[in-house]
Amino acid sequence: MAISQDLLEILACPKCKGDIHLNPSGDGLICEACRLMYPIKDDIPVMLIDEAIKLG
Repeated sequence: MAISQDLLEILACPKCKGDIHLNPSGDGLICEACRLMYPIKDDIPVMLIDEAIKLG
């Protein structure tokens, strides 16, 4: 089950409070401003800054 569009519209980056979007493979949410990806595990976004993956 994918993340619903309604949920994506209300989620924000916990670090900068900016917009996030689903990555192409659908396994993470990306904040372009912070260059972080928040992983999605078992269809649940893990919106913890300490769990975010830095993008190169």
